[in-house]
Amino acid sequence: MNEELSIEERVLLLALLKREPQESVRDILLMLENSRVFTLKEGKRLARKLRKEGYLEEEGLTFKGITAAQAAEAEFKL
Repeated sequence: MNEELSIEERVLLLALLKREPQESVRDILLMLENSRVFTLKEGKRLARKLRKEGYLEEEGLTFKGITAAQAAEAEFKL
């Protein structure tokens, strides 16, 4: 399943899975930009792509997104 997702997309999904309740998607994009994972522009493009593919809804992950984020978490633990 995760082979079609780039490393940046998997990191974004995992960050959204682990975010605090008061943090927005934009807050996470800004945090990842500050960590130099990607630029804010690239992050917004990735978020739009993930929404279009059904991983993300307005302010959170869909079931598909949660499943992919958990798979990414397991992958990164290896």
